[in-house]
Amino acid sequence: MLINLSDVLTSEGKVETAVVPLEMTSFDSRLGSFLIQESSPVNFTFTNIGVDEARVEGNVKLTFQAACDRCLTFVPVILELEFERVVTSPGKATEDDEDTPDYMEGYQLNVDTFVYNEILINWPVKILCKDDCKGVCPVCGQNRNVKECGCDTFVPDPRMAVIGDIFNANKEV
Repeated sequence: MLINLSDVLTSEGKVETAVVPLEMTSFDSRLGSFLIQESSPVNFTFTNIGVDEARVEGNVKLTFQAACDRCLTFVPVILELEFERVVTSPGKATEDDEDTPDYMEGYQLNVDTFVYNEILINWPVKILCKDDCKGVCPVCGQNRNVKECGCDTFVPDPRMAVIGDIFNANKEV
């Protein structure tokens, strides 16, 4: 969805608000595709802060379904995004400005691209089902939160392999 900001960008002191439903159904990144299970409408406040400049403030609450990084159990990921950005009109942008936002299309704000960028910035580094998640067994793949499998998961230090060989060579059977 596009929101026309030409009035806000050209009128000094102008303030407008908008409540827009989010049309985006999933968040796709290099980490995978995450379906948006629930989303609130996106609340925007646009304020003219100077010649051809406007402040975009607002919030949105999103719920995703994602796998725990340790045990692969699906858990809800809730993002409550609060944002504040400054946008400029197309005439004000300079050629050497490398930070031109991709969510502005002329005088219009692309809501889905704007929210996508906010999700990308605020996405959690690690998703866990609980803080003390035990993960899966590296031998048999059993979820250790559900049941202990009893597999031997001892991995000897490879730097000590030479010493282990010396002891095993001199061991009497």
